[in-house]
Amino acid sequence: MMQSYMVQSFTQTIHELATQVIQKASVAGIQIATAESCTGGLVASALTSVSGASAVVRGGVVSYALAVKQKVLGVSEKLLQEQGAVCSDCAQQMASGALRVLDADLAVSITGIAGPTGAEPHKPVGTVWFGLAHDVDKIGVAFDVDNSDSEKTRVKAVDSNVGSNVDSDAVSFVRYFSGTRDEVRAQATIVALEALLETLA
Repeated sequence: MMQSYMVQSFTQTIHELATQVIQKASVAGIQIATAESCTGGLVASALTSVSGASAVVRGGVVSYALAVKQKVLGVSEKLLQEQGAVCSDCAQQMASGALRVLDADLAVSITGIAGPTGAEPHKPVGTVWFGLAHDVDKIGVAFDVDNSDSEKTRVKAVDSNVGSNVDSDAVSFVRYFSGTRDEVRAQATIVALEALLETLA
């Protein structure tokens, strides 16, 4: 009963946040893209459930497999081999890749361990990294992530072998969630939407 209530509460919050993101992006004329792993497209689904989304949502890449992260989004093969997919650099490269692949102005990425299995050393179930990237020529924002584990870099998408000259700022940050697989995925979706909303503010 409690789990059902939690999921229902998350669903309402997700819809409210997605609505606000679409409204703000529409007013600002910003095109949004997503790159998702553990959430399997929940962020893109939430955004496209809102009327008017077609004017601002470019699309989303569900890069569940490592090969898709590498071949579609341009995540470094060496990075995936050495650090795995659940890390700061992967989140940043996923976001930057989505920005390029989907020709967007702003992109969010999610990569993590939703559970109940899959924990790795120093990466417990519920560990989720988020990435945000934007085209510096189109959006004059400075990412301000309130997280001691956040990292920011300026990257060229071409550096990760995706053949683009887009100059983008990318930032990543980590969150640790508890709960069931569905609850971790829902909470990650909420944080991604909040990050988009804060960037558009």
